[in-house]
Amino acid sequence: MLRWLIVVLLVLIVFSGLQPWLQKLGFGRLPGDFRFRLFGREFFLPIASTLLLSMVAAGIARWV
Repeated sequence: MLRWLIVVLLVLIVFSGLQPWLQKLGFGRLPGDFRFRLFGREFFLPIASTLLLSMVAAGIARWV
């Protein structure tokens, strides 16, 4: 279980680092991605982008 938590944390760090580059490609602006402001901070929930990237990763894993 701890191994999966570390993997999820690393994926989130990589995704947040690549976020400006991915936004140029259109990720993060899909209809299911939520951006809201709460207590003066901006939060971003990329639900649709995550599903799309997961489907691409699953397709690549199945192909390989």
